[in-house]
Amino acid sequence: QVQLVESGGGLVQPGGSLRLSCADSGSTFIGWFRQAPGKKREGVACMSRGDGSAIYKDPVKGRFIISSDPTKNMVYLQMNNLRSEDTARYYCYVPQPMSACGAWTFGTWGKGTQVTVSP
Repeated sequence: QVQLVESGGGLVQPGGSLRLSCADSGSTFIGWFRQAPGKKREGVACMSRGDGSAIYKDPVKGRFIISSDPTKNMVYLQMNNLRSEDTARYYCYVPQPMSACGAWTFGTWGKGTQVTVSP
């Protein structure tokens, strides 16, 4: 069974940066979604370890970068130029079976890590 463990969240000022980490089992497709209180889950980024390609949702394009370290079965989310609207709990996820990144289906996820962007 896939197990995902996130870390790296915290409090950061607007314009600052954070890097989130996720330990997983080496799934081919892996990504991040976030959820703020009272809001629906929102996909953020997803990548294929097969060819290294990645996709991003519009609100984070140009600011967030997803990457992986295959030697450690780790995936990262580098978040730059953070905004208050990025405040949410961030979850590492593996898409539902038979789904790739583009479907934005959340099959398995971890407990998440809180990111708060505030002055």
